[in-house]
Amino acid sequence: MSRAADELKKQVSQRARDHCEYCGMHQSLQGSTFHLEHIIAKANGGATAVENLAWACPKCNFHKSDRVDVVDPLSGAHVRLFNPRRDFWPDHFRWDGYRVVAHTAIGRATIVTLDLNSERRCFIRQAEEIVDLFPPKFLSETDS
Repeated sequence: MSRAADELKKQVSQRARDHCEYCGMHQSLQGSTFHLEHIIAKANGGATAVENLAWACPKCNFHKSDRVDVVDPLSGAHVRLFNPRRDFWPDHFRWDGYRVVAHTAIGRATIVTLDLNSERRCFIRQAEEIVDLFPPKFLSETDS
């Protein structure tokens, strides 16, 4: 990896405080390296620039793939996925224990598409709480 690519990766991971910008889980308890994820995929014309990049756990990154819009499970309408550079997490989601609950169609579609409430994710959130990594504070701050 080039020095510029390393610096970009470092900048994005620091901005996210090593949390996935979609599900909120911290990298330290994942057992795998997080990804520098293109919010708008390069295949769809997205740039490799800090404003189009998110820090994502492998599960969120793989579930999202190159999609930017999906079907809202309630209305059946096509809606865009949550965009960590454009959207404020609490506008679309809230915590109910260890589960993510949606406020909006974007939230509902993102929860379903990225499988944000899988049994494994809820279990990891319980473990994160023990070491003060849950709930992830950065998700409710406006400067992330």
